[in-house]
This record gives sequence, C-alpha cells and structure tokens, in this order.
Amino acid sequence: MVIASIDLQDGKVVQLRQGAELVLQRDNAPELAAEFDRYGEVAVIDLDAAMGKGSHGDLIKTLLRRAECRVGGGIKTPEQARELVSLGAKKIILGSAAFRNPEKRGAGRTGGEFGLQIPFLEEMARTIGRERLILAVDAKASVQGGSQASTQSGSPASAQGGWEIVVDGWKTPTGLDLLETAQAAEALVGEFLFTNVDREGTMTGIDLTPVRALREAVTAGVTVAGGVSSLEEIEALAALGCDVQLGMALYTGKVNLTEAFVRSLNWKKVPDTIPVIAQAPDGQVLMTGVADPEAVTETFRRGKLCFHSRSRGKLWMKGESSGNTLELLRLRADCDRDALLATVEPAGPVCHTGAWSCFGTDRRYTWEFLQAIIAERFRNPRPGSYTATLDDELVREKVLEEAEELCTAKNQAELIWEAADLLYFATALLTRAGVTVQAVLDELDRRHKQ
Repeated sequence: MVIASIDLQDGKVVQLRQGAELVLQRDNAPELAAEFDRYGEVAVIDLDAAMGKGSHGDLIKTLLRRAECRVGGGIKTPEQARELVSLGAKKIILGSAAFRNPEKRGAGRTGGEFGLQIPFLEEMARTIGRERLILAVDAKASVQGGSQASTQSGSPASAQGGWEIVVDGWKTPTGLDLLETAQAAEALVGEFLFTNVDREGTMTGIDLTPVRALREAVTAGVTVAGGVSSLEEIEALAALGCDVQLGMALYTGKVNLTEAFVRSLNWKKVPDTIPVIAQAPDGQVLMTGVADPEAVTETFRRGKLCFHSRSRGKLWMKGESSGNTLELLRLRADCDRDALLATVEPAGPVCHTGAWSCFGTDRRYTWEFLQAIIAERFRNPRPGSYTATLDDELVREKVLEEAEELCTAKNQAELIWEAADLLYFATALLTRAGVTVQAVLDELDRRHKQ
C-alpha cells in the first residue's frame, strides 16, 4: 500500500527536511486528503501536538470526514486514541509516549527515562484494539555502533552498526535499539512505522539495510518512510513486504502517486494482471474483472473503473458503450497486494443482462438509496410528486406527526408502517438541510466506539 502523508504545522500542510527545515507548505489539507484517499489510507501527523505546541484537532476532524486516515502526533492517553477512533481514524500512530517513562522525565538515557512502556501499550491495545495501533520507530544510525545489548545479541543491527530510536521530533536519542525494541513491542501493536531519520526529507534514496533487518526481525506489518525518492525503491520495498509512506517526493512531484500505487502491487502471481472486485459504497458487490498496469493507471486518470478485457485483449472502461460507468471513489489492495477492491458509484445497472449487479437482480434498498431518491425529487420535481412539495415547514410538521404515531402504534405491523413513514420524513428533513445519512451513521459509529 502507498500511504500519502499530511503533516500539519501552524495550520498548514508542511514538508520538513530532517524534521526541522521548512521546505514547502500548502493550505489545502481537506482537498489533499480527498485526493490521497483514492490510493490508500492517509497518514495525518499533527507536528504541533507532537512538539507540545498546540493541536489541529478541528482540522483533523475535517480530514477524518474526507478520507480513511491513520493519525499520529502527541497522542499520550488511551482517551485521546479512543476519541480519534470514534471520529473515524482507522489507526493510531504512537510515538514518544511509548518510549518515555513519565515518572523519570528529564533523567536521560542513563537515568532510566527511556524504555518501552509496556503498561501504556497494553492499555492502548485494550482500549482500541491491537490491530489499530501503529508504533513509530523513528531511528538514526547509532554512532557507537549499536547498544551493548544489540552487540551481544549478534543481531543484524550489530553487524551493520545499529540503529537507535529517537523521539521528540527526532531531537532526543533514547538509547533504545530499533530491532530489540520492535521485537519486544510487536505482541502489543499491529504495525510499525519506520522512519529513517538520517534520510528523511532529503530525497537521497532509502537505505534498505535497516528495512531488511526490521522486516526479518518482526512479523507485524511494516510501513517505511524517510528518503524514498523513486519508483524503483517503492517496488523494492513492496518486494520486501513493506508499505511505503510518501511525503517530500510526492509533494515535489519527484514521485507520481498513480505510478507509485501501480509499482507497489504484486504482479507476479498471475503475470501482469490482478483481480478487481467492484463494490458500491454500501458494500454491495457489483462485478469482478481483471486489471493490468495500464488499466489501473487509466482508472485513476479517468476517474472511472477500467479493466483489461481478456476477450478483446485490450483496455476496457466499464460502461464505455452503455454509459453505465463506475465512478471511482477509492482503490484498496489486499494484504498480499495481488487483488484490488474498488469502491465505486454506479451510473446505472452494472451487469450486461440489465441487472443492477452481476451477483443479483435488484439494487439493495438502503438508507443511502432512500436519500438519493428524495434528493433527486427535490432537484428535479416530477408532476404529482409528493416529495417535491415538502418544504421546510411541512416536513417538520410531518416528522412530529409520524413520531407521535410511531409511539402510539398498537402492534408490530403498525410499528413497521409508522417507522417507515418517520424514516422517510426524517430523511427528507436531513436532505433539505444538506445533511447526509452517512453523517448520521458516522455519529452513531462514533458513539459506539467511545
């Protein structure tokens, strides 16, 4: 998976060289999040919170409504993590708090200030689930050739000079060996984010030596950042089984996100093609097909789902003849990167038989579908349409009326009938107010996760 990074500082999206020197900044974080979301999860890092200089909480809430995000920066308590997950964060990135003993703050490396905080990670895992935890293991090459423990263990780190974890925006060395710390932590987290601090923001290329060592040391997922500057490096990292997080190379245009996505996929199991499953936003499976690199590239370029037609032996965009195209919302690779799940918005029936789906005749009736019908009636009133007559005053009257009738229903049949009426009028009220039913579902999901 290719993960685009949005680093926040002073209300702006920034890219820093070596975590300090400002290289560029943008002020369009929501638009960037929506675009990056087509390719994979978006890493949102609150640099100010990480440095204790404030928080971008409101902006992050906006980004969580626009994209599937993993969020990090200054997260120090399980309550913070739970709140972010309840707002829609897919994963939580933990940094300094996982390595510093708050009771010995200021004691330094030799005074016991730093060490893997097992109770903290255990509490985090209990609160939001181990699978949602990413541990940021930002590291520099160790000047002394690795910690004493790593040298005695004969680990790959000792053979190559060792890598030391650093915290506080990469300013504070901890004395903790990268590999030993990761091995001790992997029972408590689902993934590691490894940043090669020596290369971060320099676009001088990734050093694969510590990446290989970390990949061999742990079985948990590994995402790599720091210095990635070419498609060849992305392909090499994918071959090692690692995801890649892009920052400077992406923002400066040195790496194209579409090309990076294509190169990160595994094209070797069935040479040059991978299966694609298309699903509607409500999860209904619509069709399957296969794609080659050209089809994936064209999918992003056109914003419509494209396949490789085996019968025609060429590129084929779904709906190019019928007009029943599939508008791309996002593409996601599976865990082995050899299959794709495309979330799409269908323009009409998907199957060549005229059925809504290749796996069933009818479109699933969902709350979202109801709102789509109501919205269409408001946009294009039809003669005799009752829905089109529902102005703000009338729709509120009907909500109150139907709520009372639901409460006085005498049996199950009446309950079902009145509940359907209330849901219809409540949805009309939401639609007139510009509120999506997905926003309501997101709020219910937030409450469930609290």
